[in-house]
Amino acid sequence: MTTTLQHPVRPAPAGRATPHKVLAKAGLYVFLLANAAFVTYLFNAAGVGSNKLVNFGRLTGLYGALAMAFQLLLVARLPWLDRRLGMDKLTAWHRWTGFTIFWMLVGHLVFIAFGNAGADGPVAEIVRQATELEGILRALVAWAIIMVVGVVSARFARRKLAYETWHFIHLYTYVAIFLAFTHQVAVGSTFRNSALATAYWWGLWTVALGSVLAGRVALPLWRNWRHQFRVAAVVPEAHNVVSVYVEGKDLDKLGAKAGQFFLWRFVTKDRWWQANPFSLSAAPNGRYLRLTAKALGSGSADIRNVKVGTRVFAEGPYGAFTTMHQTKPNALLVAGGVGITPIRALLEEIQGHVVVLYRVSDPREAVLLREIEGLVRSRNAVLRLVTGSSKAITANGPLLGPENLVALVPDVQDRDVFICGPNGMTDAVVRSLDELGVPGNQVHAERFALAH
Repeated sequence: MTTTLQHPVRPAPAGRATPHKVLAKAGLYVFLLANAAFVTYLFNAAGVGSNKLVNFGRLTGLYGALAMAFQLLLVARLPWLDRRLGMDKLTAWHRWTGFTIFWMLVGHLVFIAFGNAGADGPVAEIVRQATELEGILRALVAWAIIMVVGVVSARFARRKLAYETWHFIHLYTYVAIFLAFTHQVAVGSTFRNSALATAYWWGLWTVALGSVLAGRVALPLWRNWRHQFRVAAVVPEAHNVVSVYVEGKDLDKLGAKAGQFFLWRFVTKDRWWQANPFSLSAAPNGRYLRLTAKALGSGSADIRNVKVGTRVFAEGPYGAFTTMHQTKPNALLVAGGVGITPIRALLEEIQGHVVVLYRVSDPREAVLLREIEGLVRSRNAVLRLVTGSSKAITANGPLLGPENLVALVPDVQDRDVFICGPNGMTDAVVRSLDELGVPGNQVHAERFALAH
């Protein structure tokens, strides 16, 4: 069933394509390819021997080191990249880069071992190098760590591990990178035999590690020292939903946008170590930040018990789910369940005429509905509350199928579409938009697991 609240359409400002995502992607590709080409040049300049297996082993090791440095750049949460690509896209790049590192280092070990193997075989050669050559044992420890991280990152293993366990194992990657670098310094001919190569690798690792320290340590510490976040109010929205208002100093200079999220730590003796990702459920106004949490687990359920005045350590803002990427004069906002929180914030900032599709099984589950209705009235937008079973078939087919979607929003092809909700709902809407021929640059999806 669909309930519609509609008001007269007001003229929309002219839209224009924004190059932010294209520029960020192109920048990453250029950075990676240019460095790969330079690493190849340094390899050739250092001298190529007659043993082809050893040559392949050396080259895959160098490419693996470059991929490690690139991986650090991806996980640094640098604001310029994050606001243009978003954590979803960076996470996808991170995953593929991780498996690239895995296979490059497998090739490095195998090619070197077989290329140098004598009559006793490759295993004996590995043992010999580990006991006789400086830095090889450290390299083998680093290799073993990367192999473990790669295995636990595979889908079949990831599903069986708790997030905390998976994350803890991943932290050992930093140990592996340190060990791999010391190995490169000790025995890497491409590193040691040329002043240019030495300067290049030191510069690359300095930039990569510096990016992590800046984005993951220095910037969050500085922001929290500057803004002094504290809980100002805790307001129940429903029996299992609560909004938390966070105040601080100079919030107008924080740079947060509607649609973004923070990693929130409420600094109490039993919660300081837990970081919960929640989207802003209201557009930043310079006076407070608001998050709205549904009791989906023990962490989010306990938020209702946070006391006014509690210090908050907030990391962010993160995410590219913002009006920065609006390309058309008008917009369609699609929310599922508590995915309404960033959509509700976007409704305050987004340009042009707006249609909101709010998907819930039961109208009583529609979080922040009164606020949404008020915003719809104030900006002459349209709200369509789509309720019922996900398996329900309407006169126009499935609830979120292409025929029903175009029936609800006839001009959907001429709108930017922002989607946030459970993965199943998000995937269904994206497929329908693809079938309707909506260009990919007009579709902006925030995955539920990362946004909340």
